[in-house]
Amino acid sequence: MSSKATAPSDSPRPSEFVRIEAAALNELAHRLDTTLLAPFTEAINHLLQAATNQSRVIVTGIGKSGIIARKIAATLRSTGTPAHFLHAAEAIHGDLGMLTSGGVVLALSYSGETEELLRLLPTLKRLNTTLVAISGCGTSTLAQASNIFLDASVSVEACTLNLAPTASTTVMLALGDALALEVSRLRQWKVEDFADLHPGGRIGRRLARVRELMHTGDALPQVSESTPMPQVIYEMSRKKLGMTTVLKDGHLAGMISDGDLRRLLERDGSHALEHTAAEIMNSHPHTIEGSALASSALALMEDKKITSLIVVGPGSQVEGVVHLHDLWTLQLT
Repeated sequence: MSSKATAPSDSPRPSEFVRIEAAALNELAHRLDTTLLAPFTEAINHLLQAATNQSRVIVTGIGKSGIIARKIAATLRSTGTPAHFLHAAEAIHGDLGMLTSGGVVLALSYSGETEELLRLLPTLKRLNTTLVAISGCGTSTLAQASNIFLDASVSVEACTLNLAPTASTTVMLALGDALALEVSRLRQWKVEDFADLHPGGRIGRRLARVRELMHTGDALPQVSESTPMPQVIYEMSRKKLGMTTVLKDGHLAGMISDGDLRRLLERDGSHALEHTAAEIMNSHPHTIEGSALASSALALMEDKKITSLIVVGPGSQVEGVVHLHDLWTLQLT
């Protein structure tokens, strides 16, 4: 007989835990369309004002709620709203200095009776902060003391004992994400803005700008309009980008590619080297600005079936060249 233990037949399947949390999120979504819409909008207005005025937004909590508070603060920061996490227990030991008069405080406590948070209430009132309580109990001390109460209640926790914070912390997290993303949307936060705050990792690679990748200085292939073809070919071979810019007083006059050279040889044969750069260049090459995202450069190259883009500034002044291989190394797709 096997001694391996088996789960009771009436035990919940793991998927049921997820369904309970999903149901709690659906309840939250319904409230955001109804009873929660007005206080949510009011909270957004205060956060918008704080972001516009560069006032400090503080997110605080303790325990599991503190972990969620830390993540909400991080999401606010990454989407353009200056925010800091304040550990509720550390606050009364000096970290209250993080608070500023007139700021916004998001306080997370499902019960609304967390002792460490309640100790902060007199200081929050003295500093004239806007207190936004994210809690599951509207009659709690925290909710009653707040300027705005955001209902994060759930019907039941996913925990089979209905004790461990599970569905409730998921709802708090989703509510915090909704706050951060709505503020970001109303501020018309763009991809370029997001890129400035995420220079590292895969996100950073996806949001890299062309100026960070382009070949400049001695690595930039360049000839003048009067440059004879032997020197043009030498410059193209030496810089190894399969092309060269043609400049006139530092400004873009045209471009010569490997394809242009092949077509010239097919057409003129042994007389191909008798030309100058101006006589064979493409005077309307594809260009891009240095502030453009690398992903935009890649999309343009793939659409036009080209391998290089000339990076130009005001007045068609050449700043560099970005090559398809430079973009492939970023794993943008």
